[in-house]
Amino acid sequence: MNEMIRVLYVDDEPDLRMIAALALRLDPQLEVRTCATGHEGLAEAEEWQPALILLDWMMPDPDGIATRHLLRENPATAEIPVAFITGAANTDARRLLEQAGAVGIIEKPFEVRRLAQMVRSLIPASQADRAP
Repeated sequence: MNEMIRVLYVDDEPDLRMIAALALRLDPQLEVRTCATGHEGLAEAEEWQPALILLDWMMPDPDGIATRHLLRENPATAEIPVAFITGAANTDARRLLEQAGAVGIIEKPFEVRRLAQMVRSLIPASQADRAP
């Protein structure tokens, strides 16, 4: 039996959280939780230990990049891969997000039918293997 792969999605927009969660749950192996703020995401990541965190870049304090830095500072979450999901995906923004340690960038609006596939492609095998 295949293990579930945990994905944490952090975004301040409730409609996008709902749509993304529904889209990700189309993949029966993805177990999804969502949070509305970076602070909620930090606590959830430490407790739940997802295989991947999807962070909205443009959130109120802390924004996605600040949240990524805080995740890195915590030994319990430092190794969890982070991908950014953003409507601002021009070349300069991509460079900034990559410098923040993004394993990938998903542009908003995302294609609902392809979101789970895009997310799966960003999860390193080592992370998927450690799924509980």
